[in-house]
Amino acid sequence: MLTVAVYGSRRQQPQALQLIDNLLRELSARGCQLVLHSKIFTSLTQGGFDPGLWNLYAVTDSDRFAAQLVISIGGDGTFLRTARWVGDKEIPVVGVNSGHLGYLTAFDITDTTGLLDMLFSARFYVEARSVVEVTGEHVPAGVWNCALNEIAILKHDSSSMITVDASIDGHHLACYKADGLLVATPTGSTGYSLSVGGPVIQPSAPNFVISPIAAHSLSMRPLVITDNSELTFTVGGRSETCFVSVDGNSFSVPVGSVMNIRKAAHCVKVVMPSDHGFATTLREKLLWGV
Repeated sequence: MLTVAVYGSRRQQPQALQLIDNLLRELSARGCQLVLHSKIFTSLTQGGFDPGLWNLYAVTDSDRFAAQLVISIGGDGTFLRTARWVGDKEIPVVGVNSGHLGYLTAFDITDTTGLLDMLFSARFYVEARSVVEVTGEHVPAGVWNCALNEIAILKHDSSSMITVDASIDGHHLACYKADGLLVATPTGSTGYSLSVGGPVIQPSAPNFVISPIAAHSLSMRPLVITDNSELTFTVGGRSETCFVSVDGNSFSVPVGSVMNIRKAAHCVKVVMPSDHGFATTLREKLLWGV
């Protein structure tokens, strides 16, 4: 029996809840057992939907679950939280958009029948997306330190820049003076990195991008490096602390901290329809060339 885990935001539109209920019923009818994250379970039950109509195996907010497939229902933020929920288990993730842009979501909640027909007829491929991780003495214990999109080092307040002394594989690169510095994966190249002038990179490319945020020098441009590089950042500045943001989840570290950033040992496996490629996503989601 195929076990399918489902993650979704509590803040689903009423019309989306009905479609999600339809999806869960159809999965159950096709012989799947369901593991629901407590967020989506709460959203559905508070919306008046009957869990007795689903082949429900478990409801949990723990990341200690087993499944052969994970469905993420929401937008890009939900997809990133789903990736964190999956962790290093490398279970393939199907992104189903129930919001607006949904760059990371290849499917739409309004076509659940088409989605299931595609899955059960194996008309899809699984794309391995690289993940970047941060380690260091001041990274809090217990936090998820891996990002599918980017890791950013950011100034703590609005009054002064920070300095980030950067090395690649033990060789000094530069001392960045900026509002921040981020390291993006190819998946994240269309997010925060793109907004600060970084390039768009094909998701399967073996690269990372180092992008300064509001650099105080015109010579500081985004830099593409191989993803087997090891980066070392030493943070300075007038404030006592700065932020480290891991896919939008932030924690403070003291100025003087040393951050080590490298490719994680695991990847995130993303399910894509067979007739859908990188160029299609650029045209449909980012309106490339329009």
